[in-house]
Amino acid sequence: MKKSWLRVLSTGVLAGMLLASTALPVWAADDVITNELRVKAGSTSAFMNGKKQNITKPLTIKGVTLVPVGVFKKAFGSEVRLEKNDVIKIKEGPHVVALRIDSSIAWIDGAKVEMGTAPKMVNGVLMVPLRPVAAGIGATIAPNSSGEIVIRLLQTGEGVDEDGIDLDKGKTRIGNSYYGWSIHYPADLLVLQTNEQERMMTFGATDESYFLEVYVSDQNVVLDADDLLTQLVQVAKQAGDTVLDREAVSKGNNPYARVVVKDADGVLWELRQYIHDGRQYDVYLADYEAINYKDLGKHASLLNSFEPSYSQSDRTIKDLSTVEDDMRAAWNDDYGIELKVPAGWSMDNNNMVYKDKDGAYLQLRVTSAKSGATVKDWSDQLEKWMRETFTAESYQQIGSFTTEISGETAEVNEFRYNFGSGWQTEYDVLLQKNGYRYYAEYTFPEGQAADRAWFERIMKSVEIDFDTVKDNFGQLDEDPYLTDKMKTITRTSKNYHYSVDIPRYWTPYSDRFESSPVVYTFTGGNFSIAATEDKSIEMTVSQLREAYAEAAKTRKSFNLIRSEQLTFAGVPAFSFTYHEVDKGVPYTGRQIVFEKDGITYTITSGLNDANRTQVQAAMLEKAVNSFTFIK
Repeated sequence: MKKSWLRVLSTGVLAGMLLASTALPVWAADDVITNELRVKAGSTSAFMNGKKQNITKPLTIKGVTLVPVGVFKKAFGSEVRLEKNDVIKIKEGPHVVALRIDSSIAWIDGAKVEMGTAPKMVNGVLMVPLRPVAAGIGATIAPNSSGEIVIRLLQTGEGVDEDGIDLDKGKTRIGNSYYGWSIHYPADLLVLQTNEQERMMTFGATDESYFLEVYVSDQNVVLDADDLLTQLVQVAKQAGDTVLDREAVSKGNNPYARVVVKDADGVLWELRQYIHDGRQYDVYLADYEAINYKDLGKHASLLNSFEPSYSQSDRTIKDLSTVEDDMRAAWNDDYGIELKVPAGWSMDNNNMVYKDKDGAYLQLRVTSAKSGATVKDWSDQLEKWMRETFTAESYQQIGSFTTEISGETAEVNEFRYNFGSGWQTEYDVLLQKNGYRYYAEYTFPEGQAADRAWFERIMKSVEIDFDTVKDNFGQLDEDPYLTDKMKTITRTSKNYHYSVDIPRYWTPYSDRFESSPVVYTFTGGNFSIAATEDKSIEMTVSQLREAYAEAAKTRKSFNLIRSEQLTFAGVPAFSFTYHEVDKGVPYTGRQIVFEKDGITYTITSGLNDANRTQVQAAMLEKAVNSFTFIK
């Protein structure tokens, strides 16, 4: 259940979340305002309560953004003091953040916190880690679609800078325009947290008496109120809740179901579900003070105000969505890269991987260039790698062109390939500067014109601070696609008494050779070694034969090509070779089973037909045959 993790929340935890949240905050009480600071890595301008001001350029060290300590005083009126020459204290209301120059340890309200990097002096300006300091003084931090880091702080009217702006003035509802919902915006409602793609948003009361969550998921099945009630009751029971009240509400434009439950901790919740326009909306409210299920009636007006819709023309709604023009901001501070991706895509900013459920895929990577190497060298090597990876009938180069990325000229290579289930189009974007290579790989199923258009929009949005990599890194790995396919590395297992030569271009999935199994993958193929003392070779072979026989009966595309006894690594062995089409992709697999000194070994290998090039097939066979017993 989506709410299961929320059950550990107490009023103390809710207070902590107000300090540590990375969500967009919303405040509406008449006697408070929200001050706002917007900064951007690499920019000498910041916006403080709506006014543009010059600042020392924020920098990134070890993935941590540092800003001039003075911005906290200018934006929020926080007290900043230097004590004992190297101790900095930032005070805001009841909060005190104590830092020491050249130490990554901070003391926040008396608690020890590791910041990841230390404050430092830059040209006479003291730079401090942004996120821990902002969280420490009670602010919340979130990115926006322009790549800025937005820090907002709730403050009472007393002592607030005369330029303070109440950004929520006139807002009586709150919601998300992208996911299409809104709800009444009471004065005591605070935004606590939002997940990266805004599907889940959580709220709390200023007095910490209740908790509210809205979660949006895709739902293509049409359900009526009774269906929703059955679904809600089932979910509640699976979570171990006691259902105290239930209702299916069919009247009106938005039928829904509601249940009131008591969880294992004795907390009373009201859960609601709505279906609208291909989406399911789950609304959860927990009342920490409620004793009887009827006590949740005081929240009826708030819950009844929920609408699975959002009116763009209604200026009274506070929009929590960061989506602009159907795109969402993405970034990686370590490499100084900012971009925008389609709003519905999954986002992994740490690895710079972005995916659409319909098959489009984007990955960015930064590597080092060899001295004297050019983009032409790089492009030629990538082309060679592709021709060694795909058979001639499964790969076609389309052409090349140039485009501008963050003020620099990048080469774009377009080609198509087919694993067997359909043709894919891929663009490889190559940009080299300051001895580093910036690579973007964008693939999508051929024929999806919208994905081709997205490529152009995404590339136009990319902004790179080329000094960031130089500041944060020394020599990086080379592009893994440039690894010579002929090179191998010998790996050994003392526990299982063997060695094997692994091609360097293979990717380890599990490569602890003192454990079992070890697993490697590569484009179009796989390789693994399993070793066990728990099953005899006779049992293993018998089970494999049964599995192959069953597969031949139940799967039309499965064909056991060959079953034979042979000598492998100097001992008797059984070998099974089969061909199958899995999700439209034809491939050949092989399993070799053998035994020595009470240990049963199984080597499994597989290679797609589309990737059975001479190079790949030879390297897979070489790895299999390199298996050798050692003492």
